[in-house]
Parts: sequence; C-alpha cells; structure tokens
Amino acid sequence: MNKNIKFYNSLSRQKEDFVPLDDHNVKMYACGITPSAEAHIGHLYQALIYDIMRKFLVKEGYKVIYARNYTDVDDKIIAKSNELHVPANEYAEKMIEEIDKEMQAFQIGEPDVWLYATKTIPDMIKFISKLIEKGKAYSTPNGDVYFSVDTFREYGKLSGRRTEEALDGVRIENDEFKKSPLDFALWKSAKEGEPYWESPWGKGRPGWHIECSVMNYVTFGEQIDIHGGGRDLLFPHHENEIAQTESLTGKPFAKYWIHNGLIRVNGQKMSKSLGNSLLMKDLRRDYHIEVIKFALLQNSYHTDINITDKLFEDSEKHLYNFYKVLSEAEDKFGKFSGVDASVGENFDDAMRDDLNTSKAISYLFNIFKDAKEKIKNGDKSVMTTLNSVINTYSLLGLFKENPKTFISQVDEKMKIDIPNEIKDLAEKRWQAKKEKNFALSDSLRDEIQSKGYLVKDTRDGYEITKI
Repeated sequence: MNKNIKFYNSLSRQKEDFVPLDDHNVKMYACGITPSAEAHIGHLYQALIYDIMRKFLVKEGYKVIYARNYTDVDDKIIAKSNELHVPANEYAEKMIEEIDKEMQAFQIGEPDVWLYATKTIPDMIKFISKLIEKGKAYSTPNGDVYFSVDTFREYGKLSGRRTEEALDGVRIENDEFKKSPLDFALWKSAKEGEPYWESPWGKGRPGWHIECSVMNYVTFGEQIDIHGGGRDLLFPHHENEIAQTESLTGKPFAKYWIHNGLIRVNGQKMSKSLGNSLLMKDLRRDYHIEVIKFALLQNSYHTDINITDKLFEDSEKHLYNFYKVLSEAEDKFGKFSGVDASVGENFDDAMRDDLNTSKAISYLFNIFKDAKEKIKNGDKSVMTTLNSVINTYSLLGLFKENPKTFISQVDEKMKIDIPNEIKDLAEKRWQAKKEKNFALSDSLRDEIQSKGYLVKDTRDGYEITKI
C-alpha cells in the first residue's frame, strides 16, 4: 500500500499525509443531496469528486466504507410538496428516484451505504437528549431545541470565523427563547401543514445540522476519517456538525475535512433564483457524459469552475481527437494490449497529490500527440500505451466508450448543429469542384475553415464537421 497520498485538510488549512485512524480502513462520508428539485451540475460535480476519491483510495489498497445521504425532510421539500398538494415524503421519494436515475446515467458509483434523514430520526432524538443532559443544548417552552454555541469553546475552528463574524453567515431564527443569536436548531417544533415526529419536546422535526452528525454517528461511531462536501457547506453546516458531535463524544469528529469548489455559470454563482441551474438531464441531452466529466475534471477540485459553452465544446473537441487516435490505432494494429508502466505511474503520482485530476488529464495531450506519430510510422508499441490509457483513466470515467461509437455520436451532433450559412458555402464549394473550378473550391474551403468548420470529401459527396 502506498502511504504518500496527500489531501488538503480544510481544518488545518494545508496538505497533509493521509493516515487513516485505523490502519488501512477508511470511514468516508460526503454530504449528499436535498431532493427538493431536479439534480443539477453542482450535484453531479460533488458526487463525481468523492466517487473518484473513493475509487482511488481503493486502488491504492485501502478498504473504504463510503456513505452518502439524502436530506429527505427539509423546508424546501415541504414548500414544494405543499405547492403540489402531495405528502412531503412522497415528493421526496419521487425526486430521489429521479436523481438516482441521473447519477446512474452518468455512471456515478453507488456509495457503500445510503443514508436517509427520515430513517434515523429516533437516533436523532436520543442524540439531542444526550446533548441536553450534558448541558450543551436546551429546550424552549414552544418545543424547539437549540445547541448552545457558547458551550463549545472551539466553535469556528473549521471556518476560522470568530463568534462575531459567524453571525454574518447564519440564518437567525426569530425566537425570544434563544439564549444567543448563534445558537442553532437541533429540533424544530411542528408548524401547521408540516410533517412531524413525536419527541420529548413535542411534535416536530430535526434541524438540518443534526441530521448529518447522527447519520455519521449511527453508521461509523464517534469518529470518521474523511468528511466531504461542497465549500458552501463549510459554514455553518460543517462547523455546526463539529460542535454538536464533539460536544457529545469529546473526540475529534473527522480527521480530514475535504471541500470541493462551487459551480459558476458565465461568472455567476449558480442558483435557482438566477435561472442558471444546469440540469443533469439537459447536459446529457447536449453532450456525451465523458465530455462533461472531462470538462469538470480539468481543474483542481478545490477551485470554483466557471461553466461556459466553450468549456464543453473544447472538451468535446479534445475527447473527439483522442478517440480518433484510438480508432485509427485499432484499425491499423487490431486489439489493444500490454502495459506501459509510465502512464499509470504518472497518473498515480498526480492523483496522490491531493487528487490532482487536472495534472492527470494534462498528460493526455502529449500521450496522444506521440501516439499519432507512432501510428503514422507504423510503430505497434503505441497499442501498449493506449491500452494503459484506457485502463488507467477509466477511474475518472473516461475512455469507456467504443471509439467508433463515440466518434459517430459526435459526428452526428456536429451535422445537426451546422449553420445554414456553412451548408450553403459547402454546397457552392461542391459545385465548384464538380465544375473543376479548383481555385474557387479551395477559396470556399478556406472560408469555411475560417468560420470554425471543416469540409471533407467522401465517397458519396462531402461532410461538414466543427473544428
């Protein structure tokens, strides 16, 4: 087993050697989805990153138990279910089913353990009761329960926020019985029209933060190795998880806090209110799933990604060219086989350095450039290199498609998207060529190319593709 993996730990604010709490056994949890609406690219990105992290750790010889959750009771779910006049649990179940289908369509691996907030509510009540017994939480006359932030001296250690700064980042409940504005809800008393559960404090439902703490606690015990999630969850959600869990156990909750960056669309934060959410089903309609993964994995998972049409178009072009090389090699030399150790070694070195998919992908450009030369020169050793690429990069979800299938799908898409102006120029070029006016034919070909398209003669006429 290789011990040189490093991860950036948000808690220490630096890269650290990855050393699990229990030898080669890894307990890993990533905050999942609140199924209040259809799955979007932000959900995909987070699920993709932690799926790859889990797969790489397994590849390196670790035994990983990976858990994800669905927050299937929430203000937004309740609001949507009331709007549609259906029970909140039925609405949540329907959305979870649709989101699961999208994740499967994108070939995102299933976690080892699926967790649902509504299935652990009795455990949440026990957890909250223990916090009250320890003096870390208090109930109010109207049936709410709050965590007392003042009782946890290390509050803010994850986010680096002082108490007064933390007030800027939290939603302040208007409750006269709260002891401090920073105190957060562990249990919310039932309002009319909301689902509820019986508790020692009356009818109600759990607060958001307690759900992840308890789902972790009942699945893994007092401590875990990796807690992942989007950077938007760092405060207050993960900060509050630490406070309530460590107040109960007296032990560090997670050894490594790992956060992925956020999705921006044309420079703006993606949000439903701005109407710029990119739904997973729409992405699949417009691009092959490998194109989308290639686009998302080209930068560090810590940084925000700015989504533009050009990002996907460029990724499609790169993958198309790579698959062209694979297809040409297969046509010329037959079956891929053999192992080129350097391909795997370079990939593993990049991934051990804080899951550097950007660096791993950057190697592909030189690999395929050299491969084209080898194919041209009749060097069959290219099959060993390309076979290693296919096997190695499958961990990122790339090169799993049949080359000719991928090429034909993109070709078909290109034909559909060709503007009429380009089609007209191509037809004029074809007529000029039939009339043996080669000067005009070449001129029109160059004009077409200057507009970002290629025209290529075929046995039956010509075809147009994007450059």
